[in-house]
Amino acid sequence: MSRSVYKGPYVDERLLKKIADKKPSTTGVIKTWSRDAVISPEMVGFTFGVHNGKSHIEVLATEEMVGHKLGEFSPTTKFIRHGGKMQKELEQKKKDAEITAAKAAKTAPAAKK
Repeated sequence: MSRSVYKGPYVDERLLKKIADKKPSTTGVIKTWSRDAVISPEMVGFTFGVHNGKSHIEVLATEEMVGHKLGEFSPTTKFIRHGGKMQKELEQKKKDAEITAAKAAKTAPAAKK
């Protein structure tokens, strides 16, 4: 649910102090734990280290990100893969295709000699 219009977007004051009177090119990574802070136009070009619960993930603020929250670009969970029988079959087919392609590539140069 979004924030009330009369309140305006939430921007962490400490983040604004860290980027005040600085240039994005000279400033390094700005570490923050404020995942709920909205990216404002003043933040464009800066690199933020957004904490995901374990480490800081670097997020470069661009114009397309204005209005979104910092936490949207720093996932807290790591996707490994979906499981199941169907997934295993797809992976086996992919592996077989790679093996046949490698064998074809090996035999092709030998045939030219």
